[in-house]
Amino acid sequence: QVQLVESGGGMVQAGGSLRLSCTASGRTSGKYHMGWFRQAPEKERDFVALISSSGDATSYIDSVKGRFTISRDNAKNTMYLQMNSLKPEATAVYYCAAGRLISKARGTYDYWGQGTQVTVSS
Repeated sequence: QVQLVESGGGMVQAGGSLRLSCTASGRTSGKYHMGWFRQAPEKERDFVALISSSGDATSYIDSVKGRFTISRDNAKNTMYLQMNSLKPEATAVYYCAAGRLISKARGTYDYWGQGTQVTVSS
């Protein structure tokens, strides 16, 4: 079992920045590939970014490329999502997830955090 806890959400004006963290505990989290997903009100939970277990490979949705950066520190069992130049459409609950496949599909992830709210005002 892996437990994931997100933090770092909050309210920010458009153009601002936030850094989300996801701290893992339980079975060695360094074995897992990890991802960030987000869910806006009345919408499905969508893929945002992923990072391989070693941190060597990353992938992003097109709309955040160049503005969001995913990273991880396996020594600290923590993954990050640096979000710059935030837009109001980024408003959502952000979830971190861990799984054994490198995948953008939420169904392939085995473990999920409880989510952290990000609100971007215009």
